[in-house]
Amino acid sequence: MSQVDGIANLAASRMILKTSLENSRALASALDSTGQRLEGMKQRLPSLEAAVRHVPRKKCTFAAIREHIDRAIGPAAAVLKVYDIIQDLQKSLLSHPCSDLSTDLSTYLLMVKQLEESLKFLADNCGLAIQWLEAVLEFLEDNEVHDDLYVLNVNKSLSIMQELQATEKHARLGGGILCAAFDKLEVEFRQILVENCFCVVLDSFSSCIRKQASIAPSPLPVAAIQKLQVIIERLDADNRLEKCISTYVEVRCLNTMRSFQALDLNYLNQSPDEFDDVQDVERYVDQWCKHLQLAVKQVFETEYKLCSDVFEKNGPEVWMDCFAKIVTQSGILSFLRFGKKITECKNDPVKLMKLLDIFATLDSLRVDFSRLFGGSACIEIQTMTRDLLKGVVNGACEIFWELPIQVELQRRSSPPSDGSVPRLVSFVTDYCNHLLGDDYRPLLTQILTIQQSWKQEKCQEELVANQIYHIIKQIGLNLDAWSKAHYDLTLSYLFMMNNHCHFCSLKGTNLGGMMGDSWLKAHEQYRDYYMTLYLRESWGKIFALLSQESRVLSFPTRGSVGDLVKKRLKSFNEEFDHMYQKQSNWVVPCEDLRLRMCKLAVQAYVPVYRSHLQNYEFHQAETDASPSRHLKYTAQGLEAMLCSLFQPKLSKSGSSKHNRLIGKIKDIVTDNFRLTLMAA
Repeated sequence: MSQVDGIANLAASRMILKTSLENSRALASALDSTGQRLEGMKQRLPSLEAAVRHVPRKKCTFAAIREHIDRAIGPAAAVLKVYDIIQDLQKSLLSHPCSDLSTDLSTYLLMVKQLEESLKFLADNCGLAIQWLEAVLEFLEDNEVHDDLYVLNVNKSLSIMQELQATEKHARLGGGILCAAFDKLEVEFRQILVENCFCVVLDSFSSCIRKQASIAPSPLPVAAIQKLQVIIERLDADNRLEKCISTYVEVRCLNTMRSFQALDLNYLNQSPDEFDDVQDVERYVDQWCKHLQLAVKQVFETEYKLCSDVFEKNGPEVWMDCFAKIVTQSGILSFLRFGKKITECKNDPVKLMKLLDIFATLDSLRVDFSRLFGGSACIEIQTMTRDLLKGVVNGACEIFWELPIQVELQRRSSPPSDGSVPRLVSFVTDYCNHLLGDDYRPLLTQILTIQQSWKQEKCQEELVANQIYHIIKQIGLNLDAWSKAHYDLTLSYLFMMNNHCHFCSLKGTNLGGMMGDSWLKAHEQYRDYYMTLYLRESWGKIFALLSQESRVLSFPTRGSVGDLVKKRLKSFNEEFDHMYQKQSNWVVPCEDLRLRMCKLAVQAYVPVYRSHLQNYEFHQAETDASPSRHLKYTAQGLEAMLCSLFQPKLSKSGSSKHNRLIGKIKDIVTDNFRLTLMAA
């Protein structure tokens, strides 16, 4: 490279360096001025930052809550629409007259249903709007938004929604529109029941059985039952089923009690001390048996079917509970308590019959009781029925087993003074006849078998017959003891004759059939035997005086005949009068036996007396003595007196007739005697 070229390059480098230096000085000056401006900006930045700090955040916040507000607007708009519908339904329900429910029940129920659904829809949508509004409020609080007007509006909207959400709850409370609507339905429910309540006509038991054989129709019209069912369904949805049941029970109980008024059941509440006598107990038990049959098969059967029909959709547990309340309040427990009181009365033979009647009634109603009162709602009825049945069985068995002992205890009593059949004998034989009848014997056998099963004892056959044999045996021992108690042997014979005749009269009866023909024939023989002893001991001895006198008169002497005749006649008349007077109070209850005895006495002794009179008149004619001073009875008069004996005793009302009859007999005797004297 030349020198010229080197100098040129140096000059060019010098120019570049000079230019670069000048540029550096200009840049330094510019940087210096820029730094001063940045420092100023730095100093103004905090205030600017404070001024613009909330602007971007506020814009972000409103952008974020826009979504929440949009979500709340939908439910809120629905709330406004349904609220208008609710207002219209309220006006319709409030203006609906109660009198129209009977004819327009379906329309009213439809409005109530629409109101319920609208209120529920209102509550649900209010709930959704409340959730979103609460979310907006929470977001504002979290982001420290201090716009009071905005927050106030959100809170106000939230409060309105909460108040609207409670509309359904307030509507169901007292004074609320739904509560008022349901109250109207309850009134209509009662009205339908009352308008269709008719007392059950309690027919006779046979009519009751005929009705039981067919399917009993419902006591309420089908339309009425359907109305009751829809009302119950509507009220049940509002938890008012118990109110329906209580109203139903109240109305039906009143109707049942009105039906029972025709039966006059006041005796059910009487205590045993209030019963005047045994006849009262018999009458009340007979009424109880009939009334319980009618109550169960007609009244309670009707209520059972009606409860089943009305509350069918609510299930058996509901309508069985309803039925249990009706029968309990209507008096079924009073029937059972009365039966229990009878079992607790003093033991008496008549009580056994009544206990058997009660058992027969309960046994005939066993299927009905099981069907009507077999549910868990009727536990009290079941318990009282079991207690009653237990009391009846044990009470009847106790009396039956004690009967021979009770008969034996009467052995120390005095026999009848007139020689008649003791009341105990006639009562016991009649009593045993009833026990052996078709009505009582199967029941008594069943009761004895039941008690044996309770005691886990082996069942014995012919329990009833064996006990009856024992009772009759004790009666026989009593008769032997009573016959010995008579100090007059003649009366003792008459007494035994009457009682054996009474046993003979049992031929053809239940007791006679059980005891057998040989037993009856034995009593016939004893009857005739004691009749023979009676005639021989009484009139036979008296008329024997005449036989002795006849033998004396066959060989008379003039001086002794008069005195002897006078003495014999006087002795005969005195003995006859004494015997007649003594036996005039004796009786032979069996008319056939009385006539037979009189006939035998007349046949045996009147001919003897007539023969004596003929002999006497002959000897008196020879001595020219007047017979009128010694003769007292003619043969016809004596026969009339013998035939007048043993007449059955009459009641006090018939005593005057009896006296007139005796007077006529004496008049006949006197007239016959006078005719005889005139003929002589």
